[in-house]
Amino acid sequence: MLTNEPDYRLMRRVALGEEEAVAELYDRFGPLVYKLSRQFLTNTAESEDAVQEIFVRLWQTADRFDPRKAKLVTWVMLITRRHLIDRIRKKTVRPKKQELGEHHGETATDGPVTSKVWLEERNQMLLQQLQTLPELQRTVIERAYFQGFTLREVSRQLDAPLGTVKSALSRGLLRLRERGDKETSAFH
Repeated sequence: MLTNEPDYRLMRRVALGEEEAVAELYDRFGPLVYKLSRQFLTNTAESEDAVQEIFVRLWQTADRFDPRKAKLVTWVMLITRRHLIDRIRKKTVRPKKQELGEHHGETATDGPVTSKVWLEERNQMLLQQLQTLPELQRTVIERAYFQGFTLREVSRQLDAPLGTVKSALSRGLLRLRERGDKETSAFH
């Protein structure tokens, strides 16, 4: 018998397109997916669009959920994170024509466009730097900051002592700060 039998049954029902199951999935994970979307994206409307797209993706891939490999919350957050990173990459690679045209008269010190571009560049740089960290440090930061788990929960998930998890978080954040300082000092 599967340890997460209710989650497995729920995802089977989602895969079959049962509206009640999709609603239950949304009720359970909608607020968490939205919270992560707001952390990644620049505005409310974009975050709401992303949440809708993520739940469509969850429905389309529901038959791939395997409770022996991951808890449902972990699987939902993994799909959410991947979707948000893809969305940011697409925006970074191909800015909308109207965004460039609408603000052609603004200088580098003008308000909203500059801060939006700066935030997108900073987020992209952070995601790239995160990938360079040792696996334990990266995993702890992702779970604590992007997935919303407490350090105690991360400790249990990784079957690692709480002190080890705290140290990994501290060392990882320090490395990210040091790399960030080096990157930003190159611009000054």
